[in-house]
Amino acid sequence: MQVKCEDVFHKLKRSSQQWERLELITHPPKSVSVSISPSGEIVEGSSVTLTCSSDGNPPVQNYTWFKKVNKDVPQKWTGQIYSITNIRSADSGEYQCMATNTQGSRSSEYKTLTVLRTPSGEIVEGSSVTLTCSSDGNPPVQNYTWFKEGGGSSPVGSDVFICYRES
Repeated sequence: MQVKCEDVFHKLKRSSQQWERLELITHPPKSVSVSISPSGEIVEGSSVTLTCSSDGNPPVQNYTWFKKVNKDVPQKWTGQIYSITNIRSADSGEYQCMATNTQGSRSSEYKTLTVLRTPSGEIVEGSSVTLTCSSDGNPPVQNYTWFKEGGGSSPVGSDVFICYRES
């Protein structure tokens, strides 16, 4: 690419023009990252915004979002901001964005979105309830220990829990 530059000082003395080669520094997107707002606990029914940030020269033109569903078929959306209203526990998962400009593309690391599910309906005294605990860890968690609220620091020693009404 050539840019025409005029030498104003010499132009006053004589009519001369100079041509210089100007190098433009371009690069694909870099420092691609995902932020989730609000931070902290996200409960079913609330709204969440995922934002993809990056820099590139020329500026990023396209943002593509991916959610890991399984290894072969990721879900995807476009836009720098991905908003989820009335979020559900099914929206939990790992999200990644890819930033693209004319020089190339770069993807963020996967960011985990966890949606907390609130119990629905009443739990009848004496009924059976299933409690599930999960976490993301590397290495993966091998064992979980349950504790009863108000039960001190002793773990609960049974896999069967019965719900009793508190007075």
